[in-house]
Amino acid sequence: MADQQELIRTDIEAYLRLYQQKELLRFITCGSVDDGKSTLIGRLLYDTDMIFDDTLQALEKDSRKHGTTGEQVDLALLVDGLQSEREQGITIDVAYRYFATDNRKFIIADTPGHEQYTRNMATGASTANLAVILIDARKGVLTQTRRHSFIVSLLGIRHAVVAVNKMDLVGYDKQVFERICDEYKQLAASLDLPDIRFVPVSALKGENVVHRGGGMPWYAGPTLLNLLESVDISGDVNFKDLRLPVQYVNRPNLDFRGYCGTLAAGVLTKGDMVMALPSRRTSQVTSILGADGELDQAYSPMAVTVTLADEIDISRGDVLVHGERAPHVSASLDAWLIWMTDAPMLPGRQYLFKLNSKTVSGVVEKIHNVVDVNTLEKDLADELKLNQIAQVRVKFNEAVAFDPYAVSRFTGSFIVIDRFSNGTVGAGMVQRAVQPGLQDKSENVVWHAHKVSRTERANQKGQKPCVIWLTGLSGSGKSTIANGLEQALFLQGYHSYLLDGDNVRHGLNKDLGFSDEARVENIRRIGEVARLFVDAGVIVITAFISPFRADRRLVRELLEPGEFIEVFLDTPIEVCEQRDPKGLYRKARAGEIKNFTGIDAPYEPPQSAEITLHSDRDSVEECVAQVVNQLRRQGMLKHE
Repeated sequence: MADQQELIRTDIEAYLRLYQQKELLRFITCGSVDDGKSTLIGRLLYDTDMIFDDTLQALEKDSRKHGTTGEQVDLALLVDGLQSEREQGITIDVAYRYFATDNRKFIIADTPGHEQYTRNMATGASTANLAVILIDARKGVLTQTRRHSFIVSLLGIRHAVVAVNKMDLVGYDKQVFERICDEYKQLAASLDLPDIRFVPVSALKGENVVHRGGGMPWYAGPTLLNLLESVDISGDVNFKDLRLPVQYVNRPNLDFRGYCGTLAAGVLTKGDMVMALPSRRTSQVTSILGADGELDQAYSPMAVTVTLADEIDISRGDVLVHGERAPHVSASLDAWLIWMTDAPMLPGRQYLFKLNSKTVSGVVEKIHNVVDVNTLEKDLADELKLNQIAQVRVKFNEAVAFDPYAVSRFTGSFIVIDRFSNGTVGAGMVQRAVQPGLQDKSENVVWHAHKVSRTERANQKGQKPCVIWLTGLSGSGKSTIANGLEQALFLQGYHSYLLDGDNVRHGLNKDLGFSDEARVENIRRIGEVARLFVDAGVIVITAFISPFRADRRLVRELLEPGEFIEVFLDTPIEVCEQRDPKGLYRKARAGEIKNFTGIDAPYEPPQSAEITLHSDRDSVEECVAQVVNQLRRQGMLKHE
């Protein structure tokens, strides 16, 4: 950072060129009220010499007037700029700050902690790569911690740093830090947060934020800034699925027609065959124009103009894709919806929905459930109020192209616009397309409550019900290990049932093929069956390839926190092909089987499976023992 300051003083143009080449990390700070989010950001800026002298002088003056840190500079005031924030000592709106180190440049969003500002927190998180979740060392994991972690997970942030702050107020006690880490790990088990790091800090004293300090010699890990500089976000961008939403048709003269847009995902190469959605017409890319001229290849998130060999009908809102990896095209979808205005959302009311550059009218057909963001419990509701989050079904007046949010944050998200005020009133994250013929048939169908509860059934069996979801390529050992696990649990006196992929397709799902849509419906049905078994108090074992993360996450969301245990069979495809017990790989290589996972259809490995097994090096008995031991650790098996 000293080199950076010297370069600013001596050669500002060289500094700016260097700055442009640095990788950008967007992150948010979130946590409970008074956990020290604003102070932490102020400390980051102060200790990296990113505060100008005149700003520092103004900060010292404001500290004497509004500060809460005695004679010291109140660094929280650096981001709490609103008068009401300074008077109350809280964060109300999202505040953005920018800084850079020798390794990276950063955009920080300081988000509110209060429940009434949930929409503000979601806005700040929507573009973030990483979340810094603060926890007060004196208080531990609180309701607000759970709420913010849920929203971070919901919005697809894959990296989280749990900063246990105010360690100076607990005497820098190592055991306090470790207890909070264990408590948060239990919470994270029910969320989709694949990369979590922990660091003890004192934002007020500046320990383990930028510099290490001497208060916690027992902590040998990286400082917060070290983590921010080193976290790998290269895998967060989807380079597999081409998604180019058309924002503008450039027609300067009779001899040129270009389609302008920002690549939301994937890689586009000159000469590629592309498909325009929703029309499904195809053509070949003849040129790609970027800011500095013609390109042979472009990738997300570059802004480009594309010309095609054929004059097909493409307009604003259409999406260019590779035909073999196309998104869903449908007029109906299920999504998470965050409501962001005082007037409640009523099912059946007409709104405008903007997905990428496409704006269509439509309605929220029904509210599946509303999530209590403090307890994560789901309840029924007839309307959606300000700051509430719900799972809903949306129906548009025309078919649109989209992805599940877990596949692409850009083509899997939308905003809801009031038709009269043109104000943004909601934000949504797509879960899945609704298959034709599978919409709800009757509003008169209601869930029947049993007199014997799930807990009573489970206690009778001496176990906690759950779904053990084995996923992996064909030949990875799922069915073999699932059978061994069922036998091991049976011999120990536990009640379990095995749902095998092949067996289910002989009966319940015999009407389904192997297209992406059919695979989604296959897993959805299995999830619903598994939920019924769990309600009966049974331990359910499943063995399915289940190639898509979004579908596995959908099943997880059908169950209560902790009831879904994902087991990833991390077996190399070379080993799977060598085994090939059913000869499927051989047929797929010969073209006799189409859409075979791992050959001509994708498999998305879990990012945060509860258990990872290596059947290529461990025996079946060893793999089964690993699963049983995990069940015991989670308290699922109660027999002595």
